[in-house]
Amino acid sequence: MIIIGAGAAGLVAAISVARKGQAVILLEQNSKIGKKILVSGNGKCNIDNKYISSHRFHGQNPSFIENVLEGYDFEVVQKFFTSIGLALIEGKEGKMFPMSLQSSSVVELLEYEAKRAGVQIICDCTVTAIDKKEGTFTLETSQGDKRCEKLLLASGSPAAPQLGGSNSGYAFATKMGHTLIPRHPSLVQLCSEETWVKACAGVKVAGLAQLYANGEYITEKKGDLLFTNYGISGLAILDLSREVSTRLASFDYCELNLDLMPEFSKEKLTNLLLKRVEEGSDKPLILWLQGVINKKLITIILKQSKFKAREEGELNRKEINKLVHSIKNLKLSINDTKGFQGAEVATGGINTTEVNPHTMESKLISNLFFAGEILDVDGDRGGFNFHFAWVSGLRVAN
Repeated sequence: MIIIGAGAAGLVAAISVARKGQAVILLEQNSKIGKKILVSGNGKCNIDNKYISSHRFHGQNPSFIENVLEGYDFEVVQKFFTSIGLALIEGKEGKMFPMSLQSSSVVELLEYEAKRAGVQIICDCTVTAIDKKEGTFTLETSQGDKRCEKLLLASGSPAAPQLGGSNSGYAFATKMGHTLIPRHPSLVQLCSEETWVKACAGVKVAGLAQLYANGEYITEKKGDLLFTNYGISGLAILDLSREVSTRLASFDYCELNLDLMPEFSKEKLTNLLLKRVEEGSDKPLILWLQGVINKKLITIILKQSKFKAREEGELNRKEINKLVHSIKNLKLSINDTKGFQGAEVATGGINTTEVNPHTMESKLISNLFFAGEILDVDGDRGGFNFHFAWVSGLRVAN
């Protein structure tokens, strides 16, 4: 077997197939293997999630995802990593990490085990063409022609091209008859043309972001909101970005409704502010508001609420209601994402109705296999994308 792509899926598949006695050659276009693994989790590698459920994964064929995951929960992945000498520890929200908290330990142990199992790893090797005749695949590469009986495309997606993300695998697959689901950036920062976000750059709040497209409510996510020079980021935004990306393919812009104080109900926040008014200090309104909210956000809150009062003493219930509404419904239009360059993963990929979920073999071309992000499957933030990569790699050895 030849495997194209020495990322998460390719490495696990190489080890699993080689352990069964097959000769395996692993081709990698980068000078080193596992580049995306090395940068994941801020260098700590969020390797998996303890709480695997099919609803944490997305694609146009949910039954395929359910079938791939069936019988391959976190414990199966943990058992594999234990077998190569990697111990795991649990973080928040079921996130699993190597006990060393170093992504380099994951890559180095995978590489050692692959070589120990007899895998031949060839880096700086770009595949330029694939042909199949009489049961044999012939690969034209930058390091000469290579032939195999079985071929695995684990070449990833266009996400993070600076780490080697590309469309190459899709080109080979579609030339061999497979169809492609449109790809969009996911787990990515969002861009806005509104000028006020630049003035708030660097402000981070624990908030709630609601997404609207064409005036219709889509979904919402809770977590960090980080205002930036280009728009907005933070964990809640990354979690929303898949839906934003797919909607922006059809609409010029989407709108975010930002609740800057989700821990306070409207009534609770109104009462808090009324109580502060009753204490009466006649402070300038902007200074008075700094007691409850980041001062960089105050000007835009006042502007969006069309506030007339300028001092605390001028406030009444009607003005407070306006203020509360603006704090809990700050509007931000989104016209773009940071693209594949800023994305951790991509939506879309090879149509999974054309792939056997138990073996990852193509239903169209015998002995052609797929694993990882090249397929139309993407997961939520928190180790889920890695889980699918590991599991699809393990499935190839079935």
